[in-house]
Amino acid sequence: MAKKLYYKIGEACKIVDIQPYVLRYWETEFPFLAPNKSKSGQRVYNDREIVVIRRIKELLYDEGYTIAGAKKKLEAELAAEEAGESPATSSGTSPSKASASGSGKASQKSVKQPSATVDIEGSEKIEKLRSGLTVALDQARGILDLLPPETS
Repeated sequence: MAKKLYYKIGEACKIVDIQPYVLRYWETEFPFLAPNKSKSGQRVYNDREIVVIRRIKELLYDEGYTIAGAKKKLEAELAAEEAGESPATSSGTSPSKASASGSGKASQKSVKQPSATVDIEGSEKIEKLRSGLTVALDQARGILDLLPPETS
């Protein structure tokens, strides 16, 4: 895949695997996530913003932070990065942050990367299970509708 200077909102969402409405909402909650706009008014995201979006997703979905907690944690991480600290010295290590700052160790990236694949596979399995449960629940309701009403 060719490296681009910027990505439209749909492309950015596809890269990070979120919906555009989620990203637009995050922009209202995370003041440091403020993409530029093209001449036609479309949001455009650079590589650095993609890294930040990916980190927000990790904090919210994988690590279980609330929006407020994720905002504080990410602000601290970004401040530490600006101050020149390595990701290991800030409160949390992330492959996206390490790759963005260039100071992360390769071993940290390789350890964290497989878990992202496992998370995707796990999410797909959970979604499949939810679908199956929905079908089973609908079938059970259908069976209940066929039974005669109880008399007390």
